[in-house]
Amino acid sequence: MKKNLMIVESPTKEKTIKKYLPASFNVTSSYGHMRDLPERSIGVDIANDFKPQYTWLPKSKKNIARLKSMIESSSVVYLATDWDREGEAIAWHIVDGLNVPGEKVKRITFHEITKDAILEAIKSPRGIDLNLVDAQQSRRILDRLVGYKLSPLLWKKIKSGLSAGRVQSVALRLIVEREKEIKNFKSQNYWTIDALLGKDGSDAEFNAQLVKINGEKVEKDIEYNLFAGPYKVKNSILSDEKTLGGHLEKIKNESFVVEKIEKKSQKRSPPPPYTTSTLQQDASRRLGYSAKKTMTVAQSLYEGVSLGPNGMTGLITYMRTDSFNIAPSAQQHARSFLKDAFGDKYIPSKPNIYKTKAKGAQEAHEAVRPTSIKRTPQSVESYLSGEQFKLYDLIWKRFAASQMSQAVFDTVAADIKAGSYLFRSNGRVLTFDGFLKVYDIDGEKDAVLPPLSEKERLLLTNLVPGKHETTPPPKYNEASLIKTLEEYGIGRPSTYAAIISTIIHRRYVEIHEKRFFPTQTGTTVTEFLKNNFSDIVDLNFTASAEEGLDLIAEGKSRWTKVIEKFYEKFSVDLSKAASSASFKEKPVITDEECPECKSKLVIRTGRYGQFLACGAFPKCRYVKNEKKAEPILTDEECPECKSKLVIRTGRYGQFLACGAFPKCRYIKKQSKTQG
Repeated sequence: MKKNLMIVESPTKEKTIKKYLPASFNVTSSYGHMRDLPERSIGVDIANDFKPQYTWLPKSKKNIARLKSMIESSSVVYLATDWDREGEAIAWHIVDGLNVPGEKVKRITFHEITKDAILEAIKSPRGIDLNLVDAQQSRRILDRLVGYKLSPLLWKKIKSGLSAGRVQSVALRLIVEREKEIKNFKSQNYWTIDALLGKDGSDAEFNAQLVKINGEKVEKDIEYNLFAGPYKVKNSILSDEKTLGGHLEKIKNESFVVEKIEKKSQKRSPPPPYTTSTLQQDASRRLGYSAKKTMTVAQSLYEGVSLGPNGMTGLITYMRTDSFNIAPSAQQHARSFLKDAFGDKYIPSKPNIYKTKAKGAQEAHEAVRPTSIKRTPQSVESYLSGEQFKLYDLIWKRFAASQMSQAVFDTVAADIKAGSYLFRSNGRVLTFDGFLKVYDIDGEKDAVLPPLSEKERLLLTNLVPGKHETTPPPKYNEASLIKTLEEYGIGRPSTYAAIISTIIHRRYVEIHEKRFFPTQTGTTVTEFLKNNFSDIVDLNFTASAEEGLDLIAEGKSRWTKVIEKFYEKFSVDLSKAASSASFKEKPVITDEECPECKSKLVIRTGRYGQFLACGAFPKCRYVKNEKKAEPILTDEECPECKSKLVIRTGRYGQFLACGAFPKCRYIKKQSKTQG
């Protein structure tokens, strides 16, 4: 009797799923994508409705005969690839490329790799959703058109070796524009005044801040509408030392009297469970993980980890999602577990429900959560690597917190008058920790005020002026960049890590102290695209393209129409840009003098990265300390010694090599695809 066949993407997933299936099933892996657009040509027939020309990936060729044989000897083929658009496309490529008979094909999806989820999925199979396939195919074609058409133009107009991507170019522009905003920002001084106050007959002292003078607020926010959205800068009445000194002298002679006391109970709601972007943001802030590292570790937790006698077990639900939804069964299990662990008062009377505000969110999906709330981080710690444990601990605590009661604080606000001056002091005491029992939000400490009553006179112990400077908007880090991309609807959960990796790999940005700094090349490429391809680097246009892909996935729009609309304008811009003048990199002028001719040194970019050279070149050829660019550490392992691979720059450009060089001399063959 023929067996059923289940095809998944990875050997790890295959190993985890095998133990849940009856003997009537075989399970095998496709080892990820099997087909793609060709490496050395555009692979899109523009004149024939943008028809893609797929080829077998080199790594998949050795699996074709094996898969064909297994499919032919099976009665039913269950395609259990991931349940997002990419997973749907992988399933379709298997069926289309290997000519699997339609009557054999059954597509199944599940949010988590557990026995119940898999067996339930088998009970309700469906066909391949061609709308999802078309949406994924459209993204690939759009990116290929931009990459293959723009890159040669960048070589001609700026310098060889450059490339451009559709969504990555928008992310790069955000970083470049933020750098401009920071450089153009004019910092200003402002002052604050704090009063250290006490009570007669008591040693207790507390702090109050000046908030109003003659009814006018001391501090006001000025809002600037910058490229990446509004940004607020503080402004103060106390803008110079002379004004400050006059107010200090007046305040010293005033009596301090409690004008108003306001006491209330303040509740703080728990955060929602993680989505892809919030997981990447929190892992960046709390663990220092890159987006790529977070997704790599999360993938291993999703596909399964060996838990000793329990075998391979999937620990978390699917990690590419933009939804806060939680399966009712998981919610009930969580409520029961948390009630037993902490007591009735830690569970809200009704389950917490969260709604995402992200553009284009797929509400049918589930949030990232543990597959079993009973599987606490401590219970599996011995089976996990350090990185896996830290990320699982974060996911478990966030999910547990999302199902718990609000935290409650007793707050007191005291308004204190000193003549025409109004000071305010705030106190807060945590009276019920609620979800904070398992998940700390911000580490804020309680501030306790002594007992106060209205009309009570207070003693001024000291006046403390504080000098401050207005600050520019902060440089982007991974967390803030992902948050901005999500807010504008740029990219999707599966693309954030790739976007960031790409602009780093191309050396359009550098990372220092976990912040993005655009390189001169990145700035030049952005300026060229702004001048010639304004749509490519426009936030709203790129977001609308994402919405177009969503409409394709929902069956509300034809994929060829979406691409045709994009390409119509893009091709016109290409023609105009081709006839425009060259757009050479402008070297950055420094304050350092050339020791040979006294001209200013400039930052230039060469084959080994950036270097300092004389700005009077070619009259003066002085170069200061030209040296090779530092290697960039990646999350990928060397297949020979298990050290981390690094990105190095050589005579012919960048390449991946073992970080343990010279002990290990492994070099990875690189794809030459423009994308």
